[in-house]
Amino acid sequence: MKIFNLIFCFLFVVFAALQYNDPDPYVWVPIYMYTAVLCWLAARNHYYLKAYLLGILLYAMYAIYKIFDANGLIDWIKFHHAENIAETMKAEQPWIEESREFFGLLILIAVLVINYLVARRKLKDPAR
Repeated sequence: MKIFNLIFCFLFVVFAALQYNDPDPYVWVPIYMYTAVLCWLAARNHYYLKAYLLGILLYAMYAIYKIFDANGLIDWIKFHHAENIAETMKAEQPWIEESREFFGLLILIAVLVINYLVARRKLKDPAR
């Protein structure tokens, strides 16, 4: 788990740094850095169950919003036929940006869920 967390810590710091040209970096830099810090701490065997749950809850709520947003996931699938959102790095259409943000939230949630489950197991059995 140490390597897993170090890799994701590094990736989330890079993702946060890439937000400098995003329309809303003040939202996304803290989102990525929150999980990066939790990954860093988990790599050092420091686990915070409530912090994982808080991140999962907030990111899930934001992901649900991104699904139903006017330019969100449903719009991308229904009206734009799920066109390639990774073709270029520049998000020229709003549904591309919103869909990418949704999938970024899913990655963050997945990492937090994995860390939560591992932490619960380790905290129940400290010998692991």
